Amino acid sequence: MNRIHSRRFLIEPNERVKLARHDPSDTAPFTTEEEVKGLLRQAQKRLFDLTEVLYAQDRWSLLLIFQAMDAAGKDSAIKHVMRGLDPKATQVFTFKAPSPEELDHDFMWRCLKVMPERGRIGIFNRSYYEEVLVVRVHPELLQKQHLPPGRFTPRIWNQRYEDIRDIERYLCRNGTIIRKFYLNVSKAVQRRRFLVRLDDPAKNWKFSINDVNERLHWAEYMHAYERAIGATSTRHAPWCVIPADNKWFTRLAIAKVVIESLESVDLHFPPLDRGKRRELAEARRRLRG
Repeated sequence: MNRIHSRRFLIEPNERVKLARHDPSDTAPFTTEEEVKGLLRQAQKRLFDLTEVLYAQDRWSLLLIFQAMDAAGKDSAIKHVMRGLDPKATQVFTFKAPSPEELDHDFMWRCLKVMPERGRIGIFNRSYYEEVLVVRVHPELLQKQHLPPGRFTPRIWNQRYEDIRDIERYLCRNGTIIRKFYLNVSKAVQRRRFLVRLDDPAKNWKFSINDVNERLHWAEYMHAYERAIGATSTRHAPWCVIPADNKWFTRLAIAKVVIESLESVDLHFPPLDRGKRRELAEARRRLRG
């Protein structure tokens, strides 16, 4: 695990993001999946140990946000990286097109109401960032959000970036560790993965013709991601751009970021007071009697 460091993927605050400079196929220093299998197992064990302490201490929470183009591997990354974690300490939420009820609230409401409690990990498969990504590419969706007159102006995206930064800063000040992942898949690999879904009956259900339609807006999406990531990557809630053309490397990189994030705070099992120690001693006496 020491052969890669999370700093490699971090976007610095106020950095001018150009996704073309980030190679989706970069797996250095590894070249094959076999090289990382053992490392991923080690990472999963370390994550389990850290989350056990996180849950017991009940002081911090961890929010992991996953955003990407379709077929970048969000589902499989979440499944493989978080495999084996205690369900009581882990919550996964997937956000699709907003419902009528959700559209009657502010754009962050549906995510804010399921933020992780202290001691738990919350995983968002898509998030409130859809409102500055999909909605920016398709601004006609704003008409469904019932905004008051005069709120839909050319400044709306910068205003939403500001709102997101403020909310994330508030959450961090209250003990939520936030890490945001953009899984950077190339257009060519996305195409290959779409074809696999079409050819594999077990994956047909994952495919929608809308996935192909959205490919027509690839350049617009890249622009939207660059603006959103650059405007909202902060010290307390950074973005990580993760190479996603090779899923085995994607999973290891994400695990590395999550482990380093948890290790960066003071995690420890809660100390036992005198009364608790007496209780344990009495329990031991009874069991041995």
